[in-house]
Amino acid sequence: MLEVSSPSSLQISPAQSGPSQTRPIQSGAAPVRAASRYHVSLAIDDSEIREAQRLRHQVFVGEMGARLTTVLPGHDIDLYDPFCDHLLVRDLNSGDVVGTYRILPPDAAKRIGSYYSEQEFDFTRLHSLRPRMAELGRSCVHRDHRSGGVIARLWLGLAEYLTRNGCEYIVGCASIGMADGGQVAASVYRQLSASHLAPAEWRATPRYRLPVESLDDGQLATLPPLIKGYTRSGGMVCGEPAWDPDFNTADLLMLLPMAQLNRSYARRFGA
Repeated sequence: MLEVSSPSSLQISPAQSGPSQTRPIQSGAAPVRAASRYHVSLAIDDSEIREAQRLRHQVFVGEMGARLTTVLPGHDIDLYDPFCDHLLVRDLNSGDVVGTYRILPPDAAKRIGSYYSEQEFDFTRLHSLRPRMAELGRSCVHRDHRSGGVIARLWLGLAEYLTRNGCEYIVGCASIGMADGGQVAASVYRQLSASHLAPAEWRATPRYRLPVESLDDGQLATLPPLIKGYTRSGGMVCGEPAWDPDFNTADLLMLLPMAQLNRSYARRFGA
């Protein structure tokens, strides 16, 4: 069973960089079992955003071998960052940021002109959801903190943020490493398409399609923690995976209606 912090203990306020007009979270949910090690919050200034960007660089470049162009060495920075709120999980024992997620609200996506995922997928069929759809991205957890507790806190923080800001849908890419040539990615897609495929009207076409039919060896693969978090909360895969050559990952576009997430968390936490 995953330990998660109490919803009433969350201290989340909108980032000052980017979409600062988003409403702060004021949780009134009943407490569940408290945890002592991790704390979830939104970055409140540039220095905290830099902590998230350093963690992202460490994971994406240092571990995954991603090829990134950045304006600051040792940091993963792109043009979407100033428009996003940045969710952080901090290890209270060390003070370090050990997990992060960035959130692009629909009004900010409209200002910048697109969602990040549109670089990889055609969003034509999702057009009607745009005014109510936030995008999640750049999720990562420090390699020493991948037992599940950090991801649980990220999802709890996301549920609070998105509910308080009136978002009805979540969209985002879930990445699968391609070090094995893509067999795990193909297997994961086969499993998800059998049980968690979005309806046709919410499908998105990959711009650089991964040839899953030639990569699938028929074996079962363990779902990555992030994808497992989506599916446990009612998320759906919007079609075949795209190949991201810069990160060397297969990316699945996931869509999660907030109504599903709220029901999931009501069952799990009694909120």
